Amino acid sequence: MASVVVIGAGMGGMAAAARLSAQGHSVTVLEQSERAGGKVETYRRDGFAFDTGPSLLTLPAVYRDLFLKTPVRRKGASLEDNVDLRGLDPAFGYRWADSVSAVLPGSNSNRVAAALGSALGGSAEADWKRFSRRSADLWAATRVPFLESPLSGPRDLLPHLRKWSDLRTVAPWRTLRGLAHQYFDDDRLVTFLDRYATYTGSDPRKAPAALAVIPFVEQTFGAWHIGGGIGRLADALHQRCLDRGITFRFGADVTRIHTEANRVSAVTLASGERLDADVVVSDADARHLYGQLLDDKAAGHPRRRLSKATPSLAGFVILLAVRGRTPGLQHHNVLFTADYDAEFTAIFGRAPRPVEDPTIYICAPDDSLMRPDDDHESWFVLVNAPRHDPLAGVDWSDPELVANYRERILDLLAARGYDVRPRLLWAETRTPADLERTTRSPGGSIYGTSSNGARAAFLRAANRSPVPGLFLVGGSAHPGGGLPLVGMSAAIVADLIGPA
Repeated sequence: MASVVVIGAGMGGMAAAARLSAQGHSVTVLEQSERAGGKVETYRRDGFAFDTGPSLLTLPAVYRDLFLKTPVRRKGASLEDNVDLRGLDPAFGYRWADSVSAVLPGSNSNRVAAALGSALGGSAEADWKRFSRRSADLWAATRVPFLESPLSGPRDLLPHLRKWSDLRTVAPWRTLRGLAHQYFDDDRLVTFLDRYATYTGSDPRKAPAALAVIPFVEQTFGAWHIGGGIGRLADALHQRCLDRGITFRFGADVTRIHTEANRVSAVTLASGERLDADVVVSDADARHLYGQLLDDKAAGHPRRRLSKATPSLAGFVILLAVRGRTPGLQHHNVLFTADYDAEFTAIFGRAPRPVEDPTIYICAPDDSLMRPDDDHESWFVLVNAPRHDPLAGVDWSDPELVANYRERILDLLAARGYDVRPRLLWAETRTPADLERTTRSPGGSIYGTSSNGARAAFLRAANRSPVPGLFLVGGSAHPGGGLPLVGMSAAIVADLIGPA
């Protein structure tokens, strides 16, 4: 039995802790804040509830597998025994700058194609079906090597290639935007596919075509909500860990990872307390780990590699407590800007700045557990934003900037048909600076590093560090950010460590 210390009680850290406990290890989780869940949180005030982190669950099989493989006597083994899992149908409402709208189902690419065809006309339905076949081939080619296996460099892919035609399918030389132009003549479909780059915090003009697998996953395995908010998933996972006898220590800020004989040996807390460890699993951001925590020369190479990666975009969030119901509002709503390129240039360009005319995302769950009564709505409003960088970019701790930008977003909502000011009970704002402060995600980057560039997957931190006994999980490690990938990172790490 190994003594395992997990740094961070985010979803990756807790998922790894549960799996390692089931493998017979003794596990202690150290969390610098006072709550479990990391970026996954459902914020509650006055009967209103908002998912302030992930607001959509895709590929629930990842968490079904996690709960089934970490059983306890007290509760049922399945995911559905522990959370109220709800499929969404319809799930998404899209509106383009020309005021054309589409309401899409939560699953089934043929139904999505039909809805897009009905809204956009022309060859949209046939084009989406043709694209979906490519997306399915991408899933088959990338699922094992890119998502379910350790990945530290291009050579790791070779044993997993089924055939050389997989290379043509993945097309590492092509961007997501380039793939879109290959399949779509309608610029609105290009914009629609562009949005999937933001699922990894990336720029579609630079992100690899392999990200086209995301709509396949969404439309094949469904779009899901958890009754009461996605934060209930973090609560259930925390409880599963407690039921397995895992120790949690909150307010336990790790300041150093120690090595002895070129191997992990202990961690030290801000209080000065030292805890011995045979294995350390870090759910901290990889840049924080290699830049500030690791007392070892081996941190040099990963640090240099991470410095070459583009950080993911951040987000500017407004929580709106709204009186009354809004006709036609879906669970997930996307109001596209007229110039998506300008948005990505503002975020990823040489002079980062708040986006003047951003795409606006509204999550407004039709969930009685997330509003005080049926005559109110809880709106989570998000726009893509550059990271918090007071020295060379945007200072999101500037109260005047934040207040003015919030009013700008409310103005844009009104211009796009959603004037909520007359119905607004209260509003709260969350900036990239707030996310950096509460989760220590550098600059408030939502997904760690972006997928910008053909080599982005190989610049992301590997699950096995160069230091024996030190492993990485979470959104900044392979295979990336988002609930499914974070869960996959935990499964990979548990396999690498092995049973006691």
